[in-house]
Amino acid sequence: MRESAIEDCQPRVSGPGATATTESKLRAQVETLDRRLKKGDQQRRAMLHIMGDLNESNKRLTNHRKAMLHILADYEQDRRRLGRQTERLDNSRRALLHILQDSHKDKLRLEASRKAMIHIMGDLRETTAEMQRREQELRDKQEQLVQAGKLATLGELTTGVAHELNNPLNNAGLFVGNAIDLIELGFTDEGQIVRELRQAMQQVRKANEIISHLRTFGRVASVSHEPVSLRHVIEGALSLMREQLRLREIGVTVDLGLEAPVVVGNPIQLEQVFINLLTNARDAVAESPRKAIRISGSLGPEGVEVAFTDTGEGIPPGVERRIFDPFFTTKEVGKGTGLGLSITYGIIKEHGGTISVVSPPGEGATFLIHLPLASADTKETFPQ
Repeated sequence: MRESAIEDCQPRVSGPGATATTESKLRAQVETLDRRLKKGDQQRRAMLHIMGDLNESNKRLTNHRKAMLHILADYEQDRRRLGRQTERLDNSRRALLHILQDSHKDKLRLEASRKAMIHIMGDLRETTAEMQRREQELRDKQEQLVQAGKLATLGELTTGVAHELNNPLNNAGLFVGNAIDLIELGFTDEGQIVRELRQAMQQVRKANEIISHLRTFGRVASVSHEPVSLRHVIEGALSLMREQLRLREIGVTVDLGLEAPVVVGNPIQLEQVFINLLTNARDAVAESPRKAIRISGSLGPEGVEVAFTDTGEGIPPGVERRIFDPFFTTKEVGKGTGLGLSITYGIIKEHGGTISVVSPPGEGATFLIHLPLASADTKETFPQ
């Protein structure tokens, strides 16, 4: 019965030459589909390797957090040591003043005073060099802290990104399956088969975009700054968080106005700021009867203000002053690193901006970010 149906679907041809040509075209299309399916399998295997790397990164994150505790302890010791060295420097300067004041009274002490000055200047050079070295070490440790926080964020994003990747991959398989069925049934409309395959390739490109965005966010950010559109950065953060928010039935409203403010900054670091705030708001509304997050923006003459508002329970009184401290968290043990808001504060400060929090009792929390606008000359170089 099936063979009879297939024969009915095949085109009526006259002569063996036309039949051979049709069969050769179909055979070529089948071979093309086989190559594309093999390519799809390779991409899936690549995804499995990536997911394995992400799991390995989560394991390394635990070790990084322990290392950061040791780093902070070393930082406190270094700070105390620098304080003692600064005190030594002040004492040395006072001693130098006394030497200069007494030099005209006793010429016999001139040689001893000169030697003392040489020793003092040597101490000053050593102290200055030590302070510069310590400052560089502190900057390096701050960069390590930012990267550790980014790895923690990637670990939390893994589940949502896996769900988001699953949809285009399933769709691609469905479209390819449809094309195979059409070929096996002897369907002669090549346009329909090509449309199915193009839709499959579109889904594969969508999966590649998600993977590329995740790789860009995960790499170590350079220290260079460039003109950045806040709207694009916020949209990028939402694209990584959208699946998590959807699974938790959290509504997100974005109202940045008609204008597109441009600031000078690092897009990867700014995206990390907005992901941290979205993650914080996501956890804040977890137990709320109405789960909603609102992102709004207002443009001033010299700066732009972005507000992240949630409908959670708000911040307990007295905690606002400590909420940006490293490793401080109000979450349960194992549910937070305490790095997110601290890293956010440091990044905003490096960009010449400010961040604050407002939390009326029982009305949720609002984080206010103020960033300076890019100059007119800088905006002219920004691609619209």
